[in-house]
Amino acid sequence: MSWGGQQGYGRPGAPPQGQYGAAPPGQYGAPPAGQYGAPPAGQHGVPPAGQYGAPPAGRYGAPPQGQYGAPPAGQYGAPPAGQYGASAPPQNQYGAQSAPYGANPELWHWFQTVDADRSGKITAIELQQALLNGNWSHFNPETCRLMIGMFDKDRNGTIDFNEFSALWKYIQEWKTTFDRFDRDRSGNIDCNELQTALKSFGYNISPQMCQLMVRVFDREHRNVMKFDDFIQSCVLLANLTNKFQKRDTNRNGWVEIGYEEFLTMALDH
Repeated sequence: MSWGGQQGYGRPGAPPQGQYGAAPPGQYGAPPAGQYGAPPAGQHGVPPAGQYGAPPAGRYGAPPQGQYGAPPAGQYGAPPAGQYGASAPPQNQYGAQSAPYGANPELWHWFQTVDADRSGKITAIELQQALLNGNWSHFNPETCRLMIGMFDKDRNGTIDFNEFSALWKYIQEWKTTFDRFDRDRSGNIDCNELQTALKSFGYNISPQMCQLMVRVFDREHRNVMKFDDFIQSCVLLANLTNKFQKRDTNRNGWVEIGYEEFLTMALDH
């Protein structure tokens, strides 16, 4: 592989501002600044840069209204509907409970609803049961496990309210990006739309690789990606790119690794 318009995984230096702007960087998102075509990093997906692959607001469209990125009622998971967000909870399911000081009341209500066992923590299973794609299908378990791991600061396999707040904002930012590149408004991302999105993120990915990614993450064999699969594929691509770049000491797009080191790169994410 080599730089430029040939096969590769990015371009040196920050990418030029284009139709959709630059891409989100960070630990789990696009590569760090100055390498592989990504812009400077940020924190927790906060615009203009983002951690964990969260796209910057204001470049792909206006961010959701409300504190922590919580959308207005009736849109993207807020009551009464549940598109691209959480399924609508029944009101007063568990009775009133005081929100933490300074917390968004609506987001606190969502947290209580997702926390089905009332433990004060949310597991990947509870998150998966609450999140919906645009076609009303639940998020796949692997995407939920991945996102829990990204925001689980104390590494106990669950997230508390503060971690949930960051995760909610992250999902809403990705939803804005997804809608931007879902040009036919089908609720899915096809190969051409995926390549356009990845190119705007700074990745130099061939059409053949985009086709492979869609095939791998297409769980319904329709040659398209749903919202949750789009998140998972972008995060995985960023993880592998970050690991590759650490070994590409010559910055020429080539690395030499052993068999088990390769397996570690692929499995440890």
